Amino acid sequence: MDGKMLARLGAIVFVAVAITATAIELTREEEEPAARSERPAGTSSADPLRDELRRCQRLGEAATRDPACLRAWADNRERFLAPGSSPAVPPSASPSETR
Repeated sequence: MDGKMLARLGAIVFVAVAITATAIELTREEEEPAARSERPAGTSSADPLRDELRRCQRLGEAATRDPACLRAWADNRERFLAPGSSPAVPPSASPSETR
């Protein structure tokens, strides 16, 4: 076999694999994405800041221009980065393990 024949054979094999993969992909049934468990619109959580942050998350890029979202993000930063705040200890860790 010369090089020209080997190149043609490789091209034919490549095209056959590509066509087979395409046919398999087209015949696959679409799987339904798992439904996200979201709270119904009528219920609110005990944390209004969390609700506001979720609303801002749904806004996407528009949230960067929303004054309520900017205020919520500032409150959230203050909550976790305040000088008196301490990091939460994971529930699985006992006090002796954190030393």
